[in-house]
Amino acid sequence: MQAEIAEKREARAEICRGYGVARLEVFGSAARGIDFDPKRSDFDFLVEFDQRSDLPPLEQFFGLADALEQLLGRSVNLVERAAIEKSRNDIRRRAILRDAETVYG
Repeated sequence: MQAEIAEKREARAEICRGYGVARLEVFGSAARGIDFDPKRSDFDFLVEFDQRSDLPPLEQFFGLADALEQLLGRSVNLVERAAIEKSRNDIRRRAILRDAETVYG
């Protein structure tokens, strides 16, 4: 996992609580670490939201993405875990879920 993610655990947890996140996972090059380019790579996250949140779903999703971008200082791609789990592309689904590393929840 990239240092930027690991170092900001408390701030990340506060953001996740604020947006009703049940679980947040990093995947892709930021999780693998070996092919992450600090000058060009973004952060890819899988997210599961707590359905009991009072926030509207769009506010949860886009608010979380914006808050993570501000915290980490780089672009963030946010994908709902359920969408990956339901993907018909077996190769992509397995690759993403294999690399996923829980960072909250």
